[in-house]
Amino acid sequence: MPDMSASVSLAVTHLVPLAKEVDENKVTPGVLGFIVFAVMALAVWGLMKSMSKHMQKVDFKEAPDSGKAEQHGTADSAARRG
Repeated sequence: MPDMSASVSLAVTHLVPLAKEVDENKVTPGVLGFIVFAVMALAVWGLMKSMSKHMQKVDFKEAPDSGKAEQHGTADSAARRG
């Protein structure tokens, strides 16, 4: 285990100068921005799940109704003729 703590301390010593380079006058989204983004992501996930559930209920196949189709076909052709 001494190797693990040595590598962690080495990584931390390399990251500390990077943290000091952050401009304190720079505006960042912060925690509030993350919370808003997370809430929006959860809302989209919930909407997609709901939409998927509703789309599974939809029946895309129409029942063949040959009697009405023939009547509409003759009526359409008669209307086109004159």
